[in-house]
Amino acid sequence: QVQLEESGGGLVQAGGSLKLTCSASESVSSLSTMGWYRQAPGKQRELVAAVTGHTAKNYADSVKGRVTISRTTNWRAIFLQMNSLKPEDTAVYYCNYRRLEDESWGQGTQVTVSS
Repeated sequence: QVQLEESGGGLVQAGGSLKLTCSASESVSSLSTMGWYRQAPGKQRELVAAVTGHTAKNYADSVKGRVTISRTTNWRAIFLQMNSLKPEDTAVYYCNYRRLEDESWGQGTQVTVSS
């Protein structure tokens, strides 16, 4: 099973930027989908952004125009560049991998945006 490890979370002021990294334990299929989800206290986990291959990307409406998802050409990592952060972006961010019946989650990284 693919293991995922997130990094790059932290505390940032509103309007600031962060870049999250998710590293996979092995190269994954180019047909896989990797993405970022987040869960704020008392709320359900929600999709932030996902990428299939290199070009098929989708974003939650709440982050469109502020975040960019990308993946390395060796299929070992994905990134989430987040700009113009808002306090409502505060959550634990999780990396996800999916390919047919296989699915993996990372442990999560905390992002806190202060007002």
